This record gives sequence, C-alpha cells and structure tokens, in this order.
Amino acid sequence: MELIINGQTRQVPEPQTLADVIHHFGLIEKMVVVEHNGNIVSRDQYRNVTVAAGDKIEIVHFVGGG
Repeated sequence: MELIINGQTRQVPEPQTLADVIHHFGLIEKMVVVEHNGNIVSRDQYRNVTVAAGDKIEIVHFVGGG
C-alpha cells in the first residue's frame, strides 16, 4: 500500500493501522506524535485508526538527550 509519510511516498504492507505503520518504521508509539490526514491522533487510538492507500501521515519522533 502506498502512503504519504512526512511528505514522501512510501510503500508499506497492508492492512495497516497507525500502530502498524509506526512499528514498520521501527518507532515506539510513546515516542511519536502522529497526524493522519490533517488530524492529530491520540496515542490510545493508534491501534484503532485504519489507514488506506494515499493517506497522508506526519510522524514526529521525539529524541532524548541534552
């Protein structure tokens, strides 16, 4: 399935939830904020939101350090 992630077209396996997409890229759910088609999604909904081909997803990954 083709998604637009952070402005770039990416291929991911289907079917997918936002949680599946996050894990596909090796990210940890509690370390990211996700916008799906212009709407910020709360972390407790990542497993409930299904994505479809062509969806636009923005993922912001938090990095610790000083």
